[in-house]
Amino acid sequence: MQGPRFSVKPRRRREGKTDYRKRLKLLRSKKVRMVVRKSIKNTQIQFVEYKEDGDNILISAKSDELIKKFNWKFSTSSTPAAYLTGVLAGKRAKDKGIDECILDIGRHPPITGSKIFATIKGVIDAGIKCPYNEEKIPKDDRIIGKHLDSSILSSVDEIKNKIIGGK
Repeated sequence: MQGPRFSVKPRRRREGKTDYRKRLKLLRSKKVRMVVRKSIKNTQIQFVEYKEDGDNILISAKSDELIKKFNWKFSTSSTPAAYLTGVLAGKRAKDKGIDECILDIGRHPPITGSKIFATIKGVIDAGIKCPYNEEKIPKDDRIIGKHLDSSILSSVDEIKNKIIGGK
């Protein structure tokens, strides 16, 4: 297509990476954004503050830290690992003085009971205020890993207490 009215869309929009309308709504809230990104093996959470010259990352937590720092022996791509990563990120944010945030899931679909909403449950359990829909949060049995293995139950509680207790 050509002509004087044609304009090329921004690269990230053409690639399907950024929804600029959703991003603008999040930025207008003037709150710190809790950015959740999941991959096949890990879940990453960042607390991001908007700056005109570029976003400023305040806190970051990744699910593979559970293995390195807390002796997690299970998969980092599971719902309990996403929940514990949320608790870890929430604790770090609380220590840095962040009291509230707004969820930014980017282009991930908001599926009920997904790992993204398990992370927000972890952040809320760590003491951060974040608006959410109660129906989207996974059931407690899924968060503690009852659907996976019976040995994961005690491990989730133990690591949660280590993170929140600071041991």
